[in-house]
Amino acid sequence: MVLSLYLPISGNAINILVLFGLGGAVGFLSGLFGVGGGFLMTPLLIMAGIPSTVAAASDSNQIVAASTSGTYAHYRLGNVDFKMGFLLLLGGVVGGTLGVQLIMVLRAMGNADFVIKITYVIMLGVIGSYMFVESLQSMRQKVPEARPTGPSRPSAYARLIQALPWQMKFEKSGITLSGFLPLILGVFVGVLAAIMGVGGGFIMVPVMVYLLRMPMHVVVGTSLFQILFTCINVTVMQAITNHTVDLVLAIILLLGSTLGAQFGARLSRHLKADQLKILLASIVLVVMVQILVGLVWPPHLMLSYKGGH
Repeated sequence: MVLSLYLPISGNAINILVLFGLGGAVGFLSGLFGVGGGFLMTPLLIMAGIPSTVAAASDSNQIVAASTSGTYAHYRLGNVDFKMGFLLLLGGVVGGTLGVQLIMVLRAMGNADFVIKITYVIMLGVIGSYMFVESLQSMRQKVPEARPTGPSRPSAYARLIQALPWQMKFEKSGITLSGFLPLILGVFVGVLAAIMGVGGGFIMVPVMVYLLRMPMHVVVGTSLFQILFTCINVTVMQAITNHTVDLVLAIILLLGSTLGAQFGARLSRHLKADQLKILLASIVLVVMVQILVGLVWPPHLMLSYKGGH
């Protein structure tokens, strides 16, 4: 086909319009929910025949564009807590560097593809289920939008947070907590960003809401800010260390996601916090089920992981 383009690193040809459309759709979700979109894009690329390691690394490049576009849009709306974002970013860079080294070891062992897919199933299942149930309960009880302060966590957790050193006040989010907490969480998300080819937004968003107690409208913009720089680091490391970034694939996805993110950010202004959370949770669970089916349904897939034929 005229519109088909050969991808040198991936080793196959894919329709350009399909890739552009995928980039636009995921960019739209990025601006709407404050996620990089990798949790959706990477599985879709894998289903389209792109090798898992290439899909994950190339999508990190695409997330940079979506996050840049989305961060700018939310910055204009005043929804970015830069103080919190820099701490999460610092931890994310450290975690991303560790994650890239881990992928290098897994590729040498021949287990990288399976580890990426099973990590998706576990993380998407746990986070999606928790967000879905919590949002449903909140909507049924007709509770107002979540505020950064509010005894929604056990008192033991609150005491632990207050006992940590280096207490800081985050004016934009209206919260006070230890600076070590976002640093540690940033490291964790950074490792996952490298392994899964995601900005970590689908993990970071619930972490900011439920653990850091940030208001949802600030969470979206701040998450995109952190994702932007975390993915720049991961993309550079993947390209240098593992040579798995398909630049042609990334550029096409990048163009579509930049446009889509602007529309998503505008729509987010018209939705309530619980509505955003339950929509995100539903998408996460659908993607998790699709990957799980792909892992356990075809017998030849399972045999290949065990060295069969």
